[in-house]
Amino acid sequence: MNSKTNSEVPHQGLTVKSGITAILKFMKTWALPFAMLFGALGYFAFTSIPGHEVATPYVNKGIAIIQPCLIFAMLFVTFCKVKITELRVTIWHAWLILIQVGSFAVLTFVAAFITDNDVKAVIESAMLCLICPTATAAAVVTGRLGGNAPSLISYTILANLAAAVAIPVLVPFCHPHEGATFMSSLSLILAKVFPLLICPFLAAELFRHLFPKVHQKIIAHKNLAFKLWVIALALAIAVTTKSLVHTTVSIACQIGIAIVSLISCLAQFGVGKWIGRHYGETISAGQSLGQKNTVFAIWLGYTFLTPITAIAGGFYSIWHNVINSWQLYQKEKEQAQ
Repeated sequence: MNSKTNSEVPHQGLTVKSGITAILKFMKTWALPFAMLFGALGYFAFTSIPGHEVATPYVNKGIAIIQPCLIFAMLFVTFCKVKITELRVTIWHAWLILIQVGSFAVLTFVAAFITDNDVKAVIESAMLCLICPTATAAAVVTGRLGGNAPSLISYTILANLAAAVAIPVLVPFCHPHEGATFMSSLSLILAKVFPLLICPFLAAELFRHLFPKVHQKIIAHKNLAFKLWVIALALAIAVTTKSLVHTTVSIACQIGIAIVSLISCLAQFGVGKWIGRHYGETISAGQSLGQKNTVFAIWLGYTFLTPITAIAGGFYSIWHNVINSWQLYQKEKEQAQ
């Protein structure tokens, strides 16, 4: 009797251990949806706390500091794994820039002739989704999907430069701002995006040459950048939820913006993969064109267009992270086989 009981104990222990392992694997596979859910629920949980209004300004300031720090750390870890000699411009980069800027230009001139405010807001939302540069986290997701991270980083720099030039040149045709000049708009955009692109890269290069042992330890942490991205995503979704809850945009206009942002997202992932396939860079090109810096898109909407269009960045954030979650799931399933 005792021997039977004793033999069952290790068996039960193994069962529990395997169950925990399965749960952890499931959470790892669907880390992005869990982060999105946690971010949305976290916002509603915070607003349900009595007297949260007193803490709100401090929480907003905290998030405004934490978000850039997380992005910096994530890019720093990613850049530690990329050498400057690996960054180069390729033909598919040129094709994607042409598509990105060309589609933005076409919609800009269409919006210039639209007088209905809601229709114009929907078109301008599509413009934001198209011209918005590649997300800084795209290199992390690309690496996990088996793509070429250095090639994507090269495109991210090009896409930010293209957006910085195209927006001040083209936006005045459909949405003129009194007193705004090309150089003032250009410097405003560059000041917003380039510190979080260039500074992590310079820091990574300094560590590579001055602190090689520390640099090697950072590289040894395989999933560190992805873990940082999961935390950053939860914060980004909390901010997105806040903007969607507090928007004064009509339901019809919100639905229109949600639809065009979804169409833009699917189209850009699809076109990017299609072009990349011709150059052996299906994953990298798809992520380059499809995964966007949605926080920057929200800022662009408020700064250069109208606050209404800013919610396009919020919707796009949901769509491209759903697509990324599905792609990561498919990759995990492929590796398991």
